[in-house]
Amino acid sequence: MIPPAFEYARPASVDEAVRTLADAGDEAKVLAGGQSLLPLLRLRLAFPELVVDVGRIPELRGVREDGDMLAIGATTTHHDVVHDPLVRRYAGLLAQATETVADPAVRHRGTLGGSLAHADPAGDLPAVLLALDGELVAAGPGGRRTVPAGEFFADYLQTALQPDELLVEVRVPKREGWGFCYEKFHRVAQSWAMVGVAALVRRDDGNIAEARVGLTNMGATPLRASAAEEALAGAGDAEAVARAAEAAAEGTRPSRDASASPEYRAHLARVLTRRAVLAAAGMG
Repeated sequence: MIPPAFEYARPASVDEAVRTLADAGDEAKVLAGGQSLLPLLRLRLAFPELVVDVGRIPELRGVREDGDMLAIGATTTHHDVVHDPLVRRYAGLLAQATETVADPAVRHRGTLGGSLAHADPAGDLPAVLLALDGELVAAGPGGRRTVPAGEFFADYLQTALQPDELLVEVRVPKREGWGFCYEKFHRVAQSWAMVGVAALVRRDDGNIAEARVGLTNMGATPLRASAAEEALAGAGDAEAVARAAEAAAEGTRPSRDASASPEYRAHLARVLTRRAVLAAAGMG
């Protein structure tokens, strides 16, 4: 389909982009890589009066170290995230999960910030950022603010970003020495995850000392499998991990659609949590 008519702006800096968004009020949409927004426009599910293209603002792209954190520009492409040596060293879970996003064509155009700001519960990266205990930096007329990942995803396709704010940076703690694995179930390689599990594991004396488990598509927002995380503490073998994984779906509200029932999604969450944790812990 042909998108509805809209005005187009291409600011050259973050400050200019924020001013443009503030002037437009609720009538603007931000365009980065376009892999989320353009389908909505073509299907006439979004009707912005103004599209603000931030894809060529240099300061929004790239990866750098900032103390014990990695700072990743919001328009850094999935391809660049996958292949960046800092990401692979300090946030291997993010690199691994990003490599499963869609296909190479999408990964060369799509951006980390665009995927997170779109906030689709079936998207792979929101749950990964939740497991990593990441932060998101937004720039607005009043300056910049940092939002923890647990507070950023508000509802289905909704975030804590205000209409006059721009997501400028994604920050994740450096996690050397942690095992990690992202497991997902999808019908075909390029489709959204029916369910996904992002697992981070730290072992001590052969046992799991700490586990962080993020769930994809188990509710209107990404979720942490808190009950499973608690049960995993001290697990030292595959049987203990399997028992803990049975709690993975507790507190979730998976949807019913043409792909799966809530019961089936809960089953997948348990199975994928067991697989992901065993792989992350090196017990598989």
